[in-house]
Parts: sequence; structure tokens; C-alpha cells
Amino acid sequence: MLKVAVLVSGGGTNLQAILDAVDNGTITNTEIVGVISNNRNAYALERAKAKCIPNLCVSPKDFTTREEFNDALLRAVNDMQADLVVLAGFLVVIPEKMIASYRNRIINIHPSLIPSFCGTGFYGLKVHEAALDKGVKIVGATVHFVDEGTDTGAIIMQKPVAVEKGDTPEILQRKVMEQAEWMILPKAIDLIANDKLEIIDGKVWIKTEA
Repeated sequence: MLKVAVLVSGGGTNLQAILDAVDNGTITNTEIVGVISNNRNAYALERAKAKCIPNLCVSPKDFTTREEFNDALLRAVNDMQADLVVLAGFLVVIPEKMIASYRNRIINIHPSLIPSFCGTGFYGLKVHEAALDKGVKIVGATVHFVDEGTDTGAIIMQKPVAVEKGDTPEILQRKVMEQAEWMILPKAIDLIANDKLEIIDGKVWIKTEA
């Protein structure tokens, strides 16, 4: 049974997609052991409470130094005894010591087709604003492992979404969530839970049946 801790900063729509997927069997062999937010007002914490899932806020504002916060965040994840850490809209830089401790055991969902519209400064609506400004015809979402860079880890899954005339950043954001994020994040967790991924030369592949 894969033990998963979910880190989230806001409303928790991707968290809800994960919870729903566990309930309906899209994600198998998985238990959500905890939810952590850096924002004590995050609705994601309410979603966790509704499912009786352990939850807490670990905020940089509550610590004198960033190092103290980093240590507290790592302790919180360790205390949950998580096998996998899922960043589902977590707007905090992950400490390098956590990345080292959970190498290839932290995944992130990003609302673009990496390497487009990713890296420092590309988050939330900013991603979709940039895509519309560029005039691209295809956007999408990416699930990737987390390394020391920003959106630079090995790609696990991607799903495209068509840009249509009249799309606003808000409309595009919703489309990418509904048509991509909420589908590939649960799928990636299920693949990991059932040992169906392999990393070869820094690239991720779905294992083929023997």
C-alpha cells in the first residue's frame, strides 16, 4: 500500500481529484496519509478534514528563518511516513534536503506541457496568460518528478488541451484542470503505487508487460 502525503497551498481541486480517484478505484493500492499546507486558510485542509485525513499547516510565517521552516516541513512529511509526496498546487520551494531524502519520491503537477511555460515565475494564471499571449494552439499539463531545479525533473505523464478562440486565462485554467490535471495526476499516482514506472537514463517510462 503506497502511503501518500499531499502538499497544497490553495483550494485543493487536484487534492479532491486524488481523493475521488481513490474512492472510485482509479487509484489503487494507495492510502492518503496526510495533507500539509503552507496556508492555514487553504480550503484543501477542509477537504482533508471532511475525509478524516490528518492535516496541518506548516507556514514559513511561523518560523524565524527559512531553514527552520524547511526542517519543520521535512519533519512533518517524515512523521506521516509517506512513501510518495505529491505537490498539488504547493507554491513553496521544496527544500533541497527534502528532495535528497525523497529522491524520485516527490511528484508535481504543472499546468503546461513542459518545457513550455515553466520555471521560475510560471504558476497559476500566469502560465495561461503567457500561453495566450504567445498564441499557442495546444496547452496542457505535466506530471513530473521533483529535482533541485524548477519544473526540471523527469517527466512522467503529459496531456494536451486545445486552445480555442475566446479562451481567457481563467477559462483555459479550468479546461486544463478538467481535461488534463485531474486525469493524469491520479493516473501517475496509480502507476507508482503499482510499480509500473521505471527510470532509464533519467527518463521515465511505463513498464511493458513481460
